[in-house]
Amino acid sequence: MIVDCAVYEDGRRRSGQVPLEEAYEAGREENAFVWIGLHEPSQEEFDSVAREFDLHQLAVEDAVNAQQRPKVETYGDSLFIVLQPARYKDREELVDTGEILLFVGEGFVVSVRHGETSALTEVRREFEEHRELARCGPISVVHAIVDRVVDDYLPVLDGLDVDIEEIEADVFSPERTDVERIYRLKREILDFHRATSPLVEPLRALAEGRYSMVPEGLRSYFRDVLDHLLRVDDQVDNFSDALTNVLHANLAQVTVGQAEDTRRISAWVAIIAVPTMIAGIYGMNFENMPELKWTYGYFIVLGVIAVACSTLYWRFRRSGWL
Repeated sequence: MIVDCAVYEDGRRRSGQVPLEEAYEAGREENAFVWIGLHEPSQEEFDSVAREFDLHQLAVEDAVNAQQRPKVETYGDSLFIVLQPARYKDREELVDTGEILLFVGEGFVVSVRHGETSALTEVRREFEEHRELARCGPISVVHAIVDRVVDDYLPVLDGLDVDIEEIEADVFSPERTDVERIYRLKREILDFHRATSPLVEPLRALAEGRYSMVPEGLRSYFRDVLDHLLRVDDQVDNFSDALTNVLHANLAQVTVGQAEDTRRISAWVAIIAVPTMIAGIYGMNFENMPELKWTYGYFIVLGVIAVACSTLYWRFRRSGWL
């Protein structure tokens, strides 16, 4: 559905909303542009917008179907930009990503949002308070949205950082770490990385002014956002490495624990083997075994078993096997 359709002239928003059929002409006026916001539009709803602004069919299909990776593409004199906002659900330990697609051309910007992540109502309100930036035209809307998307990555990093610290503490605790939790969190970090990493180069292109619609005065603002994004991307890589190290440490502990169990079992088997062997020999009842007729033969055999088992137990205990 169409959430908002506003005309901005000389950095200020005109009162009220402009009808969609008048939006294109309103954006062609001097020092003016139109910003249309849509949320999960149907094919029919978006067709009317596409016809009004002559949007490229391939980009329109991407906007309706979503599921795109972050990118910037050029279609004639307009740009098609894909962003993936994110938020962290701490209870489920889940990184929830959405999608924002932007069509930017001379005199217009169309934002299409999929999912509930990073609503643009607050972005529009803050944008309207910065008149100087709004005077830069439709590309200033791109900066406002990208800036908010990157800023929203920071709480995601904080949530992931807390959970990773918990896992690192659990690895060296007496209780076994939930390996499934490690793999699940690593999967979420990889999904988050797919939202941050592909955005680096498109944002660098905007910051370096590779697109003519980015004025010199706005490039420094894009460079600032790029700097924040690079820090986020580096931290995501660090999180991935940290979880890999935690997983290796956990597997090492499991291996050591298994080796200790093996040594302990082997030690008890060796101790038990002594009375088993002696009992097996005397269980054959050979009549020519003289000690069978000794008065204290039975007690001597028991003593030998006790001494042998005690000696083995002491040796294994001293060597750390028991």
